[in-house]
Amino acid sequence: MAEVITVTLPKEVQVALEEVVEKEGVSLNAIVTEALREYLFFRRLRLLRERMVAQAQARGIRTEEDVFRQVS
Repeated sequence: MAEVITVTLPKEVQVALEEVVEKEGVSLNAIVTEALREYLFFRRLRLLRERMVAQAQARGIRTEEDVFRQVS
């Protein structure tokens, strides 16, 4: 079920967003939803990378050469 939220945007962001809506013919809702999906995806990816880097470093893997040695 969709939820309604209220977001306060700086004027320049609001103007830019309105221009995209007009030029691309997509809804404001579609743009904001996609932007949030992308943000959340890349946030999860960044957190996963941080965990994996920590695990690799704990095993002495610090460079691409270290990775190559482990997999070859």
